[in-house]
Amino acid sequence: MKAAYIAVMAAAGIVMAGQAHADEALAKAKNCMSCHAIDKKLVGPAYKEVAAKYKGDKAAADMLATKIKAGGKGTWGAIPMPPNNVTPDEAKKLAAWVLAAK
Repeated sequence: MKAAYIAVMAAAGIVMAGQAHADEALAKAKNCMSCHAIDKKLVGPAYKEVAAKYKGDKAAADMLATKIKAGGKGTWGAIPMPPNNVTPDEAKKLAAWVLAAK
């Protein structure tokens, strides 16, 4: 029984790691990584900074998904983020991935 539990937990970890990688792949495919990096500021803030700023904010995922899709300005400085060619579902996935950055 213990071996089965360990196998299930290992499989869940692989699935979770695969999801995180898939969302990073989506960020790369949608050119998000041209202006952002996970752990350092480029044109826009590092994803770790964004996650830290909105940690515990229950409205953050929806707000970030909207900003990812429509663009935004002023929150992180004078350079605006342009609108992105993403579906609402892709924007939600990207927002969740950004908020999970550590």
